[in-house]
Amino acid sequence: MALVRALVLLVAVSVLVFCATELLPSDAAQSRTGGRAGAEQLERLRAELGLDVPAWQRHLSWLAGLCRGEAGTSLVTDRPVVQIVAERLPATLTLAGCALAVAVPLTLLLAWLVGTAAPRWRGPLSTVVTGVAAVPQVVFATGLIVVFAVVLGWLPPVSLLPAAGAPLFDLELLTLPALSLAVPAAAFGAGLLGGAVADTVRRPHVRDAVARGLPRHRVALRHVAPFLLAPAVRVLALTASALVAATAVIEMMFGYAGLGELLVSSIGTRDTPVVQAVAMLAAVVVLAGSAVADVLGAWTDPERGGVRAPA
Repeated sequence: MALVRALVLLVAVSVLVFCATELLPSDAAQSRTGGRAGAEQLERLRAELGLDVPAWQRHLSWLAGLCRGEAGTSLVTDRPVVQIVAERLPATLTLAGCALAVAVPLTLLLAWLVGTAAPRWRGPLSTVVTGVAAVPQVVFATGLIVVFAVVLGWLPPVSLLPAAGAPLFDLELLTLPALSLAVPAAAFGAGLLGGAVADTVRRPHVRDAVARGLPRHRVALRHVAPFLLAPAVRVLALTASALVAATAVIEMMFGYAGLGELLVSSIGTRDTPVVQAVAMLAAVVVLAGSAVADVLGAWTDPERGGVRAPA
């Protein structure tokens, strides 16, 4: 049932993306000719690109090709879409991996601080975390650029990575984009997880362990962590999938040549096959993250027969 629901959602995403590109004021033929072609030349080019076929037929043809493992050909460059996406994928995976490496421990730390803080501090800490999570990524990234690039001059304000480049060998290009993704994601995840931490530390068995004078690290590992494993796994899996899907804005802001930048530039050139391929890939990542979160959350939930606290 879950697989059927995921497939229906993917088809719905493809339809929405296709309809959105169809509603744009021009098409790939006009973008390809720079708007300087005459009516006859445009009609001929549209026929060559298959744009003269009704939209629903083009969409069904694209879905059929996708089922065969074919994503089509770019309407602008005539290159296979799979090849274009494959060139940009390592850059986006590197950026997302670095952002996750920062976001995961930061999420756990902030959630622990919020959940275990004294009552008089819990409210202000929770407000700060919620406020950071509410700041749009564009605003947060702009603030990082102003502080670390303009004022301090420590990092470059843009990450002009060439297509198919290797960003891992130049960490300066990754720092600001990764932080722009990681910090808001960590604040959002901590806001979700902080309540679970607060509820867990108030459980009777945790209070009893504290009253018996057990060391704090032992209480945390043996009596708190097993009950936090399920919600933490769910939150982190959802945060990871959302973070990967949110790279488009950050990549465009920093000139980072990844899938997000490819998506936005392809929308500008009306390159529908590329837009659909990248959008579908993002949808698959989000749905996979949700599925992993549900499975691992159930498996690690001690109250549902999952992982239990050590004796």
